[in-house]
Amino acid sequence: MPPPARYSVLEYTLADDYLERRAALRADHLALARAAHERGELVMAGALPDPYDRALLVWTAPREVVERFAESDPYVVNGLVTGWTIRPWDVVIGAAPGS
Repeated sequence: MPPPARYSVLEYTLADDYLERRAALRADHLALARAAHERGELVMAGALPDPYDRALLVWTAPREVVERFAESDPYVVNGLVTGWTIRPWDVVIGAAPGS
């Protein structure tokens, strides 16, 4: 049996007024995320609705890359994200697209 695929999950805690404030920063946030995706670092990302209080970003990149992303993300810099954590995730069923 092959070893589990290694991923990291970046979890954002979103501000209470996230939906109201995100429009002004969304284009820059998405550009940063799309660039990471195009480099093959970010696998998928999105907010958890009902309520919009968290977002998850799944990575194949080293932890330092994920940390740099979070520290430069306009949502983090401008307070739409009130906290974030990075945790390793061992995937045992399924695989990233293209693998």
